[in-house]
Amino acid sequence: MLLIGESLNVISTKIGRAFKERDPKPIQEEALFQKAQGMDVIDINLGPAKKDGHELMPWVVEVVQDVVPDLPLALDTSNIGAIEAALKVCKDAGSPHIINSIMCRPARYEKMLPLAAEYNADFVALMWGPDGLPRDENERAALAVELLYAANELGIENERIWVDGIVTPVNIQQPQAISLMNFQEMIQDIAPGAKSTCGLSNISNGPPVNLRPILNQTYMVMLEKHGMYSVISDPLDEQLTEIAKGKRQDIVDLIYGVMDGNSPDMASLSKEMQDYVKTVNIILGNALYSDSWLEV
Repeated sequence: MLLIGESLNVISTKIGRAFKERDPKPIQEEALFQKAQGMDVIDINLGPAKKDGHELMPWVVEVVQDVVPDLPLALDTSNIGAIEAALKVCKDAGSPHIINSIMCRPARYEKMLPLAAEYNADFVALMWGPDGLPRDENERAALAVELLYAANELGIENERIWVDGIVTPVNIQQPQAISLMNFQEMIQDIAPGAKSTCGLSNISNGPPVNLRPILNQTYMVMLEKHGMYSVISDPLDEQLTEIAKGKRQDIVDLIYGVMDGNSPDMASLSKEMQDYVKTVNIILGNALYSDSWLEV
């Protein structure tokens, strides 16, 4: 599983202050930390950046590439001018840089897809349409067809497109977790060769902090079984990284088995492994969500 580090984000107090004050040190320390933690791509998230994004984004890109020149960057802001300014200064990192993201709304993709074509960038195709979040996998598929067709018309190959079907919090939209997995199964039929990604931590946005890692880790494995290529992840979650990089095959095998309908003997499992079984059943809707699901 390819990992996109999420922590170079304006919502971080330290990083947000560094952006505002144009202080390169915290930004470079975070970039180096993410590389050391095994991230494959670094996401630079400025948020809206309406006021000075066109100046800030290229500055951050240069600051990051000064210390981590060999990792591709994901450029994450709703400010289209900032995206273009950054693409102009991005240096070759061995793999294409990524525009994160382009929504399936003509007003957005008609302006942003030409940037991906001109600068030979990959892009995240976000399945957020004119009516917002799709209700199910079929609506996701319809949006994917529209957006990917528009990209192909500009000469952007499927292999340069990272489809994001959108992860939602399991505690308030439990059926959407299953819908996204179903959609993952459809992507290669819609666009052979396309990649996929998601904001993984959205699955745990709302539950108590101590429960977030087990939700993120479990759902990542479940999505991978359905074909997910990459996730935007927390570099601090070392267990998630170990699982993603194939160092905890025991966890993967257990989760896959539960997904296939094999009910393990819980008494024979360690507490750690029991927690993964319980979490799979929460995500699959086999049990109603509550913050105490690991205690029952």
